[in-house]
Amino acid sequence: MKKKIYLILFSVLSIPIFAQEKLEFDGQISFISSFSPDNDLGWFVGGRYIPELSYKIPIDSFQSIDFEASANLSIRSLFHPFDTAQSDIDLNSYRLWTRYTNKQFEVRIGLQKIDFGSATLLRPMQWFNQIDPRDPLQLTNGVYAALGRYYFLNNANIWLWTLYGNEKTRGFDAVITNRKIPEIGGRVQYPVPKGEIAVSYHHRTANSMDLLTGFPEYQHEKIPENRIGIDGKWDLKVGLWLEATHSHKSKNVGQFTNQTLLNIGTDYTFDIGNGLNVIAEHLLASFDETPFGFENTANFSAITASYPLGFFDTINTIFYYNWTAKNATVFINYQHQFKHLTGYLMAYYNPATQQGIQQNDLVNNFSGPGIRVMLVYNH
Repeated sequence: MKKKIYLILFSVLSIPIFAQEKLEFDGQISFISSFSPDNDLGWFVGGRYIPELSYKIPIDSFQSIDFEASANLSIRSLFHPFDTAQSDIDLNSYRLWTRYTNKQFEVRIGLQKIDFGSATLLRPMQWFNQIDPRDPLQLTNGVYAALGRYYFLNNANIWLWTLYGNEKTRGFDAVITNRKIPEIGGRVQYPVPKGEIAVSYHHRTANSMDLLTGFPEYQHEKIPENRIGIDGKWDLKVGLWLEATHSHKSKNVGQFTNQTLLNIGTDYTFDIGNGLNVIAEHLLASFDETPFGFENTANFSAITASYPLGFFDTINTIFYYNWTAKNATVFINYQHQFKHLTGYLMAYYNPATQQGIQQNDLVNNFSGPGIRVMLVYNH
């Protein structure tokens, strides 16, 4: 009898240890100011606050349910001193999801970030986000989706997803999505010697009514589109990867009917001082009426270098070159970690048309030369 009582007491006392709920509130506050003399409204001042509330309910040592909710409040103003100004305030949902996880499986439902692939700078498989490599905060709008992932013991994994209610273009999308029709897809990732390889598939319904207004024969509200992608990454003496996608629309939308993207890249950390890390990528993009026609092609190269000056200071630069348009994009960022703040001093030059770069509508990238200062506080 005593043993049973002790067992019951142990079980009751053990509940807080293995099943303690956890509520957290944190957030990020950023202030940014920039000057771009080639623009009519060359001065920019803005602030952003992303509060985040998370709640975790452990079921046992291997299972849990958690929630995350965050908002994106931004205030910005473009102006020409003593003359003209444009200001606005936006408040939007940033993340809003719930997730169940166990030892080898998870499912997440709601407004979330979905990201995969091997490339870093020029990303064919940036299907569901708008991450701009030049943005130190890596901000991106989320997508409304249900995502399930299963992880095998040999590090292989399977992803399945469905999206609904999303309209904006993402990555290299030329045509928006019909938000009233669900999207579906999946991904299989498998380990190989010294690396991994994956195959991904996605089906959506595109909408070209707004994009091709001058070509009524190409205007369709419902265009079934299938895309397939393959990516792999290997850790040899240098890092090597490839990432390729092909998208086909079932209705004729001119050169946007078929899209083929191929990226190859490499990275290496040179034994110079504190270690100089260099990443280089090249992207071939083709847009054609016929599959794999390669009649309308463009080539882009990108290189980034990052060097830690010390424990609190880092400098990195990103260089893009569009071989078709023969123009370049240059971005330099110096980062310093204060006690409670992170500071960024950035200089850049952007051509008028920044093709081949995944621009983020949460971050202003002005044309011409410019300088930018940003302060970030995480609480």
